[in-house]
This record gives sequence, structure tokens and C-alpha cells, in this order.
Amino acid sequence: MPSRRCADIQPFHVMELLRRARELEAAGRDIIHMEVGEPDFPTPPPVVEAATRFLATGEVHYTPALGLPRLREAIARFYRDRFGAEVPPERIIITSGASGALMLALAATTDPGDEWLLPDPGYPSNRHLVRSFEGRPVALAVNADTGYQPTSSQIAANWTPHTRGLMVASPANPTGTLLMAEALARLHDCVSERNGLLLVDEIYQGLTYGVPASTVLSNPALAASDTLFVVNSFSKYFGMTGWRLGWLVAPQSHVREIEKLAQHFFISPSTPAQHAALAAFAPGTLDLLEERRQAFAERRDILLPALRQIGFDIGTEPQGAFYIYANASALTPDSESLARRLIEEAGVALTPGLDFGEHRAREHLRIAYTTNGARLREAVDRIARCLG
Repeated sequence: MPSRRCADIQPFHVMELLRRARELEAAGRDIIHMEVGEPDFPTPPPVVEAATRFLATGEVHYTPALGLPRLREAIARFYRDRFGAEVPPERIIITSGASGALMLALAATTDPGDEWLLPDPGYPSNRHLVRSFEGRPVALAVNADTGYQPTSSQIAANWTPHTRGLMVASPANPTGTLLMAEALARLHDCVSERNGLLLVDEIYQGLTYGVPASTVLSNPALAASDTLFVVNSFSKYFGMTGWRLGWLVAPQSHVREIEKLAQHFFISPSTPAQHAALAAFAPGTLDLLEERRQAFAERRDILLPALRQIGFDIGTEPQGAFYIYANASALTPDSESLARRLIEEAGVALTPGLDFGEHRAREHLRIAYTTNGARLREAVDRIARCLG
């Protein structure tokens, strides 16, 4: 008999849509993938070369549970050099993907019955991870008029004696919107006044368009706070999805407890992936990543007007990540049905809003521009023909 928590965990609909896409491809259909949040660029060559050199030694053993010291130091230098943020390497915990970082942060802070406030729409795994540690996710309905980000008034209205904290993302999935420094400071103040925690997901850090990349840790007061956790990843900007490597910046007061959890959950992160990631911060790698960021910007600029011409309503233009959260209510009463129709009839895979919460979910689709410009144009043509 499965545990009771399993009954509350919903499937990741985008992965089931991907499975159907693979079935159609196996049958000879051409599918344009705009559903999964995975860059189409290969791992940067210097990262692969670093992994190859390390593997050739044959010395592939466990690292400390908190991660390779050299990599923790490299991330600290990256924060300082790129963002002017002073983050002690002792507070940086290398994890098995950003999902591992979220697990450790929640496991270290959440008791049964604790509530976490989360924006809806938002990344689906967040609410399920809260539930997995016997917490209770509380959805905050957010709309285009606030950039799909929660406000201090929402926090005040939804805070209870059981609330543990607030989770936000910048850039956000599925909307691609940002929280600027002033807004993050206000949210942190609002949470801290109530003796709560703020967890900031910066997994898409670096992928911004028209505004510079940033981190909440650039604010010295927030960086030194005992109530701030920051999650990041090598998957998105650094193009290392399959390597499953991320990191968590935690208050010093929590590091030892998180270390104990990491020892039992994971023993250590992937050793080859950690040695490979050392090359992610090399100047040549960063130059390549900036070229790729510009390519994403160009794709976004292709897709936005084309989708609007078809009839999608995009209330807030994305400034980060690689998603457009499009309102399809002028085209369909049910975005999930439309997504299934488009994959079957047009060979275009998009993600229904149902994956990201309940608030107006059936009006929206998440559309990822993780394929090249020619394929994006073809996808738009296919959608237009399918919809008549």
C-alpha cells in the first residue's frame, strides 16, 4: 500500500506529454519540442573536456557531502566577480541538481503541518516537495498585473501561526518574470517580521533579456540574513541538465544540519559532474554561455509577436528564463485539450498550465523557446494551420 503522501503527489504532466511525443517520434512523426525546460544546446565543450580528463584518472570516489571544496570556492568567486556578492564558500552546499537543494532546504526547515506560501502559477515540484516533508503548500494566486509574483499584502493576508515561509523564483518558471532587488527586499522584510523564512529560486539566473542578471545575495543585509535560502543550478544557464548538479546557499546556522541530511540522502553529489562544473566558470565557457543567452533573446523576439498574431494573449512579457506563459482562452476553453490536440494534429508539444497550479490554469500554456529560430517559425505555422 503506497504512503498517504503519494496520493497527494500529482504527475508531472509535461513529462507525460514528453512520453507521448517520444511515442509519435518512434512512429515516424516530426515533433517540435517546446514543452520541456531543457536548453537544446549541448554541454559546453570545456565542461565535457574537464569531465573526460577527470574520468581518465580513474579516481572517481565520493566527495564530502557538502561538495568538492574547490567547486564551492569557485561558486563563491563567481558570486563576487559577476554580482559583487560576498558569499562565504562555507555556506555553499553542492547538491544533486536544484531538486536536491530544494529537498535539503525543506527537510532542514519544515516540521509536520508547517505551511509554505507559494505563487500559483509556479514550479510544480515545489508544492509536492513541501508535501513530501509533511508540510502544507498554500497557493498565492498571482496574475500578470503583478508580474506573476506575490506581494507583501498577499503574504500578510495568508500568513498564519503555522506559516514557515515563502518560496519565490526569479526568473520564474513558467512565466519568465523577475523580482527586482527592491521587491525582494520588501518580501524579505515582510517574512522576517513574522519570524519566517524566504527561499529564493535562482535556477534561471543569467538568462535575462534587456536587464542584467542579478542575485538576491547582492544585498549585503539579505546575504547575511539567517532567514534566507537561495537555490541555484548548473542546468539552465550553464547547459548541464543531465549532469544533475546544483547548489544551495544556506544560513551558516543551518549548514551542519543540512550536511547531516545530505550524508543520508545522497552521500555526495556526482563526483564527475562536480569536476566538470569547475570548467563552467572559465572565461571561454562564460563567453560561450553569453552567446547562447543572446540566441535565447532572439528566439523570444521571434516567438512573442508570432504567438500574439495567432491569438494568444501575453499579459507580461518574459524578461528571463526561456518560457512564455500564454493565455489561450480566446482559442480554447481548455488548454490541456489544446495541448493534446496540437501534439497529435500539428506535431507541436506545449505544456498546459495545469502543471503549474490551479489559478486560471486551463486558460494558459507554457511555451518554451528551447529550439532554434527556424523550428520556432515552423511551430507557429503548424499551430496557425491547426487552429484554422
